[in-house]
Amino acid sequence: MRPLALVTGGCRRLGAAICVALAQAGYDIALHSSPDSAPEPGLGERLAAAGAAWRHVTADLADAAAVAGLLPAVEAACGRRPALLVNNAARFDYDSPETVTQAGLLDHYAVNSAAPVLLAQAVAAGAGADRPVAVVNILDQRIAAPNADQFGYTLSKLALAEATMILARRFAPHVRVCGVAPGLTLPTADYDAALMTKAAALMPLELLAEPAEIADAVVYLAKARAITGQVLFVDGGAHLCRYARDFLFLAGAQ
Repeated sequence: MRPLALVTGGCRRLGAAICVALAQAGYDIALHSSPDSAPEPGLGERLAAAGAAWRHVTADLADAAAVAGLLPAVEAACGRRPALLVNNAARFDYDSPETVTQAGLLDHYAVNSAAPVLLAQAVAAGAGADRPVAVVNILDQRIAAPNADQFGYTLSKLALAEATMILARRFAPHVRVCGVAPGLTLPTADYDAALMTKAAALMPLELLAEPAEIADAVVYLAKARAITGQVLFVDGGAHLCRYARDFLFLAGAQ
């Protein structure tokens, strides 16, 4: 039987690319999204073409009860526990040290820090010598040299990065915990083609990673049985630099 991977925020964008790569690598997929979301067009067909059985499960990761119920819902839908958890879902709002609020901080921490840790705790509880588990947390290259933009988001990703190391030590030997830290990859509505080209030029390698390259890093860590407590930066070298602002502003957007 193919191992099962639970991918949070797996219905679209980078999450969808990760799901397809894992399906092609031999995993069945538990595809998580928020209750008001659905798989992007064609995703189910791509998963099936890769030979994967898949199920769609929903949960609001800002809701503690929903987070607690997610793993039981996956077991009910898929008939077994995940061998791999990919904590990909994220909240990403703009704030700064001057505008951040307690509510904004807590909203980011709930989805980007607390939910991934609690889900890792839940999958680790079922791990053993005959049932090893891997956890891959999707981080962000800005953890290497954070700036003040998207302040609440950045703090929550820094917390998850540190949790990755703590959990890797605590949950060994039957659970491996690693991270993948992407750089700018898929543009938001704020970016046009010209801004993406300018942003790429800011990277040491003068390029931006493709979603498939980030997904490949997830697949590698999922299968790398002798690796834990490691973060792979897939960012064109951005983590080697200190940027004063978010790439959107450095590339010339107003």
